Amino acid sequence: MTAAEPVIDLHTHSTASDGTDTPTELVVAAREAGVDVLAITDHDTVAGWPEAEAAARHHGLVLVRGIEISTTWHHASIHLLGYLTDPDDVDLMGELTKARESRAKRLERMVALMADDGIPITYAEVLAQVAPGATPGRPHIADALIANGTIRHRDEAFREWLTNESPYYVKHYSPHPVRACELVRGAGGVPVLAHPFTRTRGETVTDALVEQMYAAGLAGLEAFHRDHGPSEVERALTLAGRLDLLVTGASDYHGAGKRNRLAEYTTTTEVFATIEAQASGATPVVRP
Repeated sequence: MTAAEPVIDLHTHSTASDGTDTPTELVVAAREAGVDVLAITDHDTVAGWPEAEAAARHHGLVLVRGIEISTTWHHASIHLLGYLTDPDDVDLMGELTKARESRAKRLERMVALMADDGIPITYAEVLAQVAPGATPGRPHIADALIANGTIRHRDEAFREWLTNESPYYVKHYSPHPVRACELVRGAGGVPVLAHPFTRTRGETVTDALVEQMYAAGLAGLEAFHRDHGPSEVERALTLAGRLDLLVTGASDYHGAGKRNRLAEYTTTTEVFATIEAQASGATPVVRP
């Protein structure tokens, strides 16, 4: 009898950014869902790593230290997963600090615009939803609206008020996706483009951009994701095959913040082994 393949989920979020589970709760939920290898990939921060590492050791889970970097290209938001980067890399950490500070300022401006238009929200209510040290973002506006009874789920806020096309949208600083690939590689990490052809944001990522990112060190595409239908998966697989990129799958779990379920899409053992082999910045947490 052959041993079962490990269940590998390489894209999840905690309260260190816009997830609703603490890093410990995230690890526990992953274990209960049958996940063997888990990546914590909070937006623009590594603040959740230490707690997640301790929980992973306690619960016998392999933890992949990761990050999801917000980038901007032609006014579109594109997300890059960086696995196993050096948390002390000056260039990468400096860029992420700059992005987080810009996010906080734009969030305050968005709340002011919404309040001026009669939406019942204050910036203090939003800050109350942001965990200490967490990266503030639009989901925290949604959480504040849930807390004060205006809506019932984050989806409602994003449909009505928080899209990029909303009159309340305010830009924030983030690096170019090509530069982000260079930063991840410079920090010893492995960059993978998250949900590149997501249907929820329209056409944003072109094949030409992926080719430019590949030239800057892009290692893979997250082909298997809830936001990809059959045509988007096929497009990702075709492009990955042409450029010899890795293909990953993951849940993009946010706890109660999104309807995504842990391990609903996963990554193969072979691909995970290649990510490990390419990394020089940090190592996964091993079972005790």
